[in-house]
Amino acid sequence: MKRILFAASLCVLLASCNKKEEKADITLENFTVTSPIVVDTFLHNDYVAEINAVQNVEIRARIKGYLEKIYIDEGKYVQQGQLLFTINNPELKEEYMRTKAVVRSTMTELKAAELDFSNVKKLVDKNVVSKTELELAQNKVELASAKVEEAQANESFAKIKLTYLQIKAPFNGIVNRIPNKPGSLMEDGTLLTTISKNDEVFAYFDVSEKEYLDIADNARKQKDTAPQVTLLLANGEEHDYKGHVETSEGEFDKSTGNIAFRARFPNPQKVLKHGATGKVRILQRYRNAMIIPQKATFEIQDRMYVYVVDNKNKVKSRAIKTSKRLPHFYIIDSGLNTDDRVVYDGIQNLKEGSEIKPKFVALKTIAKELSKTDSN
Repeated sequence: MKRILFAASLCVLLASCNKKEEKADITLENFTVTSPIVVDTFLHNDYVAEINAVQNVEIRARIKGYLEKIYIDEGKYVQQGQLLFTINNPELKEEYMRTKAVVRSTMTELKAAELDFSNVKKLVDKNVVSKTELELAQNKVELASAKVEEAQANESFAKIKLTYLQIKAPFNGIVNRIPNKPGSLMEDGTLLTTISKNDEVFAYFDVSEKEYLDIADNARKQKDTAPQVTLLLANGEEHDYKGHVETSEGEFDKSTGNIAFRARFPNPQKVLKHGATGKVRILQRYRNAMIIPQKATFEIQDRMYVYVVDNKNKVKSRAIKTSKRLPHFYIIDSGLNTDDRVVYDGIQNLKEGSEIKPKFVALKTIAKELSKTDSN
């Protein structure tokens, strides 16, 4: 009796197992597979950038003295030639007055020498004195004339030094911090402020050698048109104005393998400031890029894999390397070719060596479906 019950139980257990296996077989029939395709596509790359004003100049004192008055405020926009600071130095004014007096004195000496030369010349004409006296008188005139020129040069230099007491804006721009206050002692070279001309700004960014060649290739295809780029601000928003890449450095940095580019951006609202940071976004063309859907990939320990279906419809995981991410797709560097069949849907239900009944769908069809999903 016990044997009969055991046999019956075993039959029930085997029957239930067969049902589970049948269910598993049914699940394995519903797998969509596809193959990578090679396309030409565009993709934007972002590069960390340092933003500099087109002109950013330190304003420093050129003479000793005391800071007498400040005519502007920090962060204000100034015009070229506008008075910014005055420095008080009474000694310079006294020196200028002294040089003016010396000029008058030497001019008087010159007039006296010229008068003496005229009198001696008359006497020589009357043979009263020798020509030697005339030559001596002429030498005195020339010496007095040289003293006048020297005195006038000293006066001009003293006058120039007086202009150092008034510091004016060298160009239109925005005033930065003013570290000294009225009454502060100024030395030759003391920093007064900096002025930034940021109607336009430069964005400097570094790219690798490979990316440099891609950018150069795109630039050649655009002929005389400089590559247009976008500037992403620190808050993630785009700058209102597009820029263009102007130039690059002449050599690669040996320590990093990168080369620096410079892009110029309009900045009429003066939103961008010298020393700010952001990202330069460049749209680049990728030729013969092999792509697969992101949905077909999975990661194990920081490595990316796909399930490839062999000619016996068994799946095997394969490691791949990707370079760039597109919407819904990866650009493949290595690990696949266009003849491979890759499981697209349901990879979470597979394991190494599973046998499936694949349903092939062209990648272009999948791409159309994904684009419809985005538009909805």
